[in-house]
Amino acid sequence: MSERILSISGLRGVVGNGLTPEYLTRFAAAVGTLANQGTIVVSRDGRGSGEMVRHAVVAGLIATGCRVIDAGIATTPTCGVLVTHLKAAGGIQITASHNPIPWNGLKPFSAEGSVYNQSQGEQLLDVLNNETFNYVPWDQLGTLEIYDDVAGPHIARVLKLVDVPKIQQRKFKVVLDCNHGSGGVATPRLLEELGCEVVVLGGTADGQFAHTPEPLKENLTSLCDEVIKHNADAGFAQDPDADRLAIVDENGRFIGEELTLALGADYVLARTPGPIVVNGSTSRVTADIAAKYNCPFFRSYVGEAHVCAKMKQESAIIGGEGNGGVIEPSVGYVRDSYVSMAYVLAGLAASGQTLSEWADSLPQYSIVKDKITCPREQVEAACDALETHFDTASASKGDGLRLDWDDRWVQVRASNTEPIIRVISEAPQETEAQELCAEAMKIVSEAVS
Repeated sequence: MSERILSISGLRGVVGNGLTPEYLTRFAAAVGTLANQGTIVVSRDGRGSGEMVRHAVVAGLIATGCRVIDAGIATTPTCGVLVTHLKAAGGIQITASHNPIPWNGLKPFSAEGSVYNQSQGEQLLDVLNNETFNYVPWDQLGTLEIYDDVAGPHIARVLKLVDVPKIQQRKFKVVLDCNHGSGGVATPRLLEELGCEVVVLGGTADGQFAHTPEPLKENLTSLCDEVIKHNADAGFAQDPDADRLAIVDENGRFIGEELTLALGADYVLARTPGPIVVNGSTSRVTADIAAKYNCPFFRSYVGEAHVCAKMKQESAIIGGEGNGGVIEPSVGYVRDSYVSMAYVLAGLAASGQTLSEWADSLPQYSIVKDKITCPREQVEAACDALETHFDTASASKGDGLRLDWDDRWVQVRASNTEPIIRVISEAPQETEAQELCAEAMKIVSEAVS
């Protein structure tokens, strides 16, 4: 059985087991067919398989008459920015995000520089599954160009968001954990332009991850130690394609991915009140921050495409996901660790607080996340069992199941990127959140066994 996950959001799989050159070329040809011989930006994270995947992707795009702009190793948000900067018809980021080394994948971008929406994703799947590719004759084949200063337009947009001289005056010291992902290519440059002294961990973008790539607490003990060792003001950890950011405070305390969006929202909404959109798995702290500034607050289904669609619908000024993914429309409708860093440093510069003081001033919740391997077709049974068990909660369906009480919630849903069910709970105290998650996991396990 091949390990390949295909959805409207893109493609992920194990190289050589489902993710073959032939299939990669077909997927790229489907993107090229929808682009109608337009310009497509192609970039990749640092995985060792990236060069093979790149050649397959370029072949599919050129075969459908596209002009390909090769941006080399770059972050996912950089790919999105380049699409709009170059007025391209779309883009493809080659990445499997936080998946292990054997995995890789393709994340397509629309001409808006954002991931495909529902309609665009369905069109791509239709072309791919029916093999209605628009292969062109020899004299209409596309071209390949190399793009210089790949990160320049991205960094320029981010710097416009904040008071750069004020941040520079603080002369922050930052430990940056790129973990051998694409963030190593240009993130130090961004931080240096903000006047930071930067200690880089895993700065070579070769995909040889020094630790498990998802930026979770248990994977970032070395970053916590390095922040203390260097007496740094903050520690920043990126996932391999650098669209997500986790944060460590000056005491070496992991404050997590959930507070990345919360800190960004606290900074932005205090200065420019407006609507905010988060997904259904994001901490309640963002809702509290929106209420603090009397701002409209909305939840979308989980998934970057759903969040972006809801942000556009509600004219949100900021949004994102609780996995460390901040979305800033003025830079691009894509999760962006560069934006997150800029907003955190700007907030620290403006307030004079330490990172721990700022984090501790926000409403306090504990969020616990777990998962269980499970086919998607069994998710409904798990949801039904959970709703029956927790019959005093308010149930929200459509994206798995979310159950809410006055001060806590639990959600169960199928992952969009892995063959697993995710179970997430949140409560005021960590022990309460752990107990709620454990109880939900027990019910789910029994339902799908």
